[in-house]
Amino acid sequence: MRANVLVTGAAGFIGFHLSKRLCAMGYQVTGIDNLNDYYEVSLKEARLMQLDGLSGFTFRKLDLSDEEGIKTLFEQNQFDFVVNLAAQAGVRYSITNPRAYLKSNLDGFLNILEGCRHSQIKHLVYASSSSVYGANRKMPFSVHHNVDHPISLYAATKKSNELLAHSYSALYALPTTGLRFFTVYGPWGRPDMALFLFTKAILNGEPIEVFNEGNMMRDFTYVDDIVESIVRLLPLAPQSGKNWDPMHPDPSFSFAPYEIFNVGNQSQLKISALIQMLENILDRKAIIRFLPKQDSDVLEAVSDNGRLFTKIGFVPNTPLEEGIKKFVNWFHHYEGVPTNLI
Repeated sequence: MRANVLVTGAAGFIGFHLSKRLCAMGYQVTGIDNLNDYYEVSLKEARLMQLDGLSGFTFRKLDLSDEEGIKTLFEQNQFDFVVNLAAQAGVRYSITNPRAYLKSNLDGFLNILEGCRHSQIKHLVYASSSSVYGANRKMPFSVHHNVDHPISLYAATKKSNELLAHSYSALYALPTTGLRFFTVYGPWGRPDMALFLFTKAILNGEPIEVFNEGNMMRDFTYVDDIVESIVRLLPLAPQSGKNWDPMHPDPSFSFAPYEIFNVGNQSQLKISALIQMLENILDRKAIIRFLPKQDSDVLEAVSDNGRLFTKIGFVPNTPLEEGIKKFVNWFHHYEGVPTNLI
């Protein structure tokens, strides 16, 4: 029998790619999404059209915060694994719309945890974020570092997810794995992310908004590498940490079946350098409008993937220029413009 996986946020960027990959591997995939309008619903619907008809894939429109709906979903299905990717995304958006984050990222995640513990799920894998490192400045960011100083509500909700997951791992022996993603990009990406915004604006001859003079550093991670990490981790449910020391607690694992991993490309790039790379690939100059640094913006981020490699023998490795060319090719196709970059 094929293992049954619930993927939340299946119409989202990472959830779409993961669902395709799991179906290709022979999993039975149930995808849910609320299809909210944080960004254009048409892109989410276009992703679902790519999933429609795939062997083993079933979709249901459902909101994580719908307590009864999530409870019924778990009762009507015998899921082996759950991958929770649904969330209200966006660091800056959390400043102006904080309650949207509490509803989805906290109430919704609690509903998933409750469904998992009552259904004896073998492994819950969930998306955390590199934003949890907040005010930390020690590079590279390590899962062994303390992350008690978030500088955005979005980051605080993701840190809260890790804490909630640990409590369920400790109380109910629910195996949980949190993944701190670093600036994911690639085909079918989110329109609110820098690469999508910059590409669209440059091609349309419109100005792009660049914060902090373009001096912020990011660790750009190609989506296929994110998916590869998830599918390798999925069957490797964490065990209770026999070597965990309560006198010197390591936040990356626990006495409970709980683990945390970074998933990044382990390399930094200035936003200004990203723009230059895009200009070269698109053969067009960007019109740049510089804006001050936002209070919620982390100045720099780079991942230490050592613990991930020890666990699965893999770390993200797609060269940035290669990944950007693949994104640009997809973008041209999605917008109906022919291209032959690669």
